[in-house]
Amino acid sequence: MPSSLERVLKQYDYMLPERLVAKCPVTPRDAARMLVYQRATDTIRWDTFLHLPKYLPKGAVLVFNKTKVFPARLKLKKETGGTVKILYVKHDARYLYALCDKPLRNGMKLSLGGVVRFAVRAKKEAVYTLVPHMPVSKVMELFLRYGETPIPPYIKNSPLSESRLRKEYQTVFASALGSVAAPTASLHFTKRLLSRIKKSGCDIAFVTLHVNLGTFAPITQIALRTGRLHEEYYEIDARTKTLLESAKRAGRPIIAVGTTVVRTLESAADKKGVLQRPSGFTDLFIREKYQFRFVDGIITNFHVPKSSLLILVAAFAGQKNILDLYQTAIKKKFRFFSFGDGMLILGSKIPNPKAK
Repeated sequence: MPSSLERVLKQYDYMLPERLVAKCPVTPRDAARMLVYQRATDTIRWDTFLHLPKYLPKGAVLVFNKTKVFPARLKLKKETGGTVKILYVKHDARYLYALCDKPLRNGMKLSLGGVVRFAVRAKKEAVYTLVPHMPVSKVMELFLRYGETPIPPYIKNSPLSESRLRKEYQTVFASALGSVAAPTASLHFTKRLLSRIKKSGCDIAFVTLHVNLGTFAPITQIALRTGRLHEEYYEIDARTKTLLESAKRAGRPIIAVGTTVVRTLESAADKKGVLQRPSGFTDLFIREKYQFRFVDGIITNFHVPKSSLLILVAAFAGQKNILDLYQTAIKKKFRFFSFGDGMLILGSKIPNPKAK
């Protein structure tokens, strides 16, 4: 008999041909295809991101995540002579916490360039605690100098070099260093497209949410029972807070570019649409029956089956609706996941914008 977790996740499952998993982005970025879904009228259209402005409701505010991906994978040498790749999870005032692709024993020293950099202290579940042989403030410098860009595990055999990845797996406006994964809905945006959006009468705003490895983690029974997910740090500066609250009071549609922005705004907002918690850590799990407080529309990529990201989008668009849209996208040969195409979903409160 299937567990309650299996029964829930089955509702968010679908079959995807491997050929539709995008291994690299299109060029230019804004040539990516876009599926437009208007929930109020249950209508679907498709176009490219370059033409996004004509589908945006009048006076909309598009909110982006300005986080910047850092090269979070580091190749080290074990004292036995073998190599190990570690993947950054987090660090504090004393330790680095990382995933490792090979088992390590406590006390083992790990080196880079002939210099010992870390010693293994402990392991809890899959995460190792490493003691840096350097000031902790220098840990990020080590990753920035020697690290590799971590792309999602479902992108296999990417043809992109490390130098290309550092450019392509980064938004054009990334500025706040701290993510192990890109806010991929924003990868479609070029400076040309951002300029067109502003000229169309819409505003642009930026928030920060640092994406961690939890975004790729499978949903657990505990998450289902508690309604809480992995923690991620977010921040909305005072100027952006004022702009967004003013827009909300004026009835202007708020379009979140990416699930990270949805999570940020919904974590910060109270029931009256005031951004009461403009910064902090969020473990919000947006799922079926969630009442959205701030977001009126979402721009998002096509997500992995059974993922928390797909469940979030389904909570906004409707579970049956989203699976039907995914089937349409598959039939139309849209490209899926991080380097793939995307969607504009306009919520039920937004009237039909009628493509201009």
